[in-house]
Amino acid sequence: MFSALAEPNRARIVELLLDSHLSVGEIAERLGIRQPQASKHLRVLLDAGVVEVQAVANRRNYKLRLEPFQALDTWLSTYRGVWDERLNNLESYLQKLRDQEDHSGS
Repeated sequence: MFSALAEPNRARIVELLLDSHLSVGEIAERLGIRQPQASKHLRVLLDAGVVEVQAVANRRNYKLRLEPFQALDTWLSTYRGVWDERLNNLESYLQKLRDQEDHSGS
């Protein structure tokens, strides 16, 4: 999933699909790329499980799958706690330094 989203056009496709389902042509037009390029990017996102295809008449619409993003959020939540603690420790340390500076400067 990370490698699929690392490419800027694929990340932009994901952003476009946040609001609506789009066809390859619509995606290509909004990104200002050719349709074959959009198709290749969508294939990578499809293989990574980030998007899915829905056939509507003779059109194929792409939409985001929520499950991979929910799994990613769950995985990242562990690290959020670690970083919150570290940032709180840094804030406490900086406050101590400011307090010491205030006392020595008075």
